[in-house]
Amino acid sequence: MKILYRIYQVFIAAPLSILVSVILSVTTVLGCILGNGHFWGYYPGKLWSRLLLWILLIPVKVEGRENLKEGQSYVFVANHQGIFDVFLIYGYLNRNFKWMMKYQLRRVPLVGIACQYAHHIFVDKRGPSKIRKTYDEAREILKEGMSLVVFPEGSRTFTGHMGFFRRGAFMLADELQLPVVPLTINGSFEIMPRMRDMHFVNWHPLSLTIHKPIPPKGKGADAEHAAMKEAYDAVMSALEPRFQGYLENDDQ
Repeated sequence: MKILYRIYQVFIAAPLSILVSVILSVTTVLGCILGNGHFWGYYPGKLWSRLLLWILLIPVKVEGRENLKEGQSYVFVANHQGIFDVFLIYGYLNRNFKWMMKYQLRRVPLVGIACQYAHHIFVDKRGPSKIRKTYDEAREILKEGMSLVVFPEGSRTFTGHMGFFRRGAFMLADELQLPVVPLTINGSFEIMPRMRDMHFVNWHPLSLTIHKPIPPKGKGADAEHAAMKEAYDAVMSALEPRFQGYLENDDQ
């Protein structure tokens, strides 16, 4: 079956994925130029993600959507197992949001320019002024009533285990008194770990667990750290048992 799946990827999945990516990237850019950026910056990406997973025959399971309130702005924080985390969240969170992503992704063909026009937020750590600009952009997006999705580890795992969480997302949530929603991703590491970028995709189910929102509990450093610890524990609690427990990620 593994050989058949690889043949399928080469002759069917890869050409279809490229075609879908080109069409929906162009749609995103043109839509954002001509119309509502919040609409065109989200729905083509959602369709793109769902189509890619469908083309690759990857089954998806989502739990916990009932925990989210319609019309509420959230700061979503997720573990980062691999590049398929993006397709899972974009396609199946069912929430209009903006990403906070590494500025290097701006250079990815098709994806980078689509994300730029969709007003996703590129995290640039090349100096204090650029870091401030990043968080100013994120703050304005949240004030507009949008939600934000952040990988607070800052980089993908090498092992499937979680590293530590950085403070940025929790600082924004604390400042604006917004609920933090932990997300647990399982299966992405098995599909394509970062050590095998641009290799064949391994077939494996994906799952997304949407935990209960963590409401603001006061304001200041203590409340921020309490939310970060609660979110970390929630994400960890739903990981597959073999990936439970902290392991240092040298890339953090």
